[in-house]
Amino acid sequence: MSQSKADIIKKWEDVERERSASEAFKHSQNDLRIPDHIIERYLNPKESTNFQLEYSYYLLGDVTGLTVLDYGCGEGGNSVILAARGANVIGVDISPHSLELARKRLDAHGYSESTDFRVGSAHELPLEGESVDVVFGMAILHHLDLELSSAEIFRVLKKGGRAIFQEPVRNSKLIKIIRKMIPYETPDLSPYERPLTDEELARYAEPFSEYKSRAFSLPFVNLAEVLRLRESVYRKCVAVDGALLKKIPSIGFYSSIRVVELTK
Repeated sequence: MSQSKADIIKKWEDVERERSASEAFKHSQNDLRIPDHIIERYLNPKESTNFQLEYSYYLLGDVTGLTVLDYGCGEGGNSVILAARGANVIGVDISPHSLELARKRLDAHGYSESTDFRVGSAHELPLEGESVDVVFGMAILHHLDLELSSAEIFRVLKKGGRAIFQEPVRNSKLIKIIRKMIPYETPDLSPYERPLTDEELARYAEPFSEYKSRAFSLPFVNLAEVLRLRESVYRKCVAVDGALLKKIPSIGFYSSIRVVELTK
């Protein structure tokens, strides 16, 4: 890694540690248990689901007894579900404050025996080579240096192992312009994060033997989220979104979320 890139990475990681510590402090007084109905939603979702996180868990498949890396695990929300699905979970995050909450959360659910949380950089994972069966990373890559991350994920995966990522994407220049005109900012936005493009994700996948991608969330779904429409209306929007993307795959270029699966 060049000195200039190393300096940029250090600045990014310092900012992320500070931001994560602030978030962990806000959440530290909250109930750490995830409601049972939320966990159950992700235990056995269908391939046909129109919800991106459900589809990510569908791709996960049977991980009973497998080692799953929760990449950028934060406060352990996904780690609980991975453990509930029978995985041996290794959670890595740059923030010790977040991991403190993650440990408490997994203990509250009775999964501390099957989880191992480690403080570490996503760019230099504290793991042996070829030690992981599956990498599960939800909204993490768009924070990272993609070249360094891809090399690390490839290094730690066993041969035939898989990586599943869910990421924000913005391919269209027109959509980018329109988005800048909307007076809405995602809470706790990091100065180093940005939406990716399909081209960047395809380049990330180049070392791997297989790459699959599915699009979610056309602009009207994002608008429904911003306007905080009733849950029933929002679900109808998601259903229409799924039907349109299935019938006209080319319009996926304008969608804002990708779920990708890489195989080593």
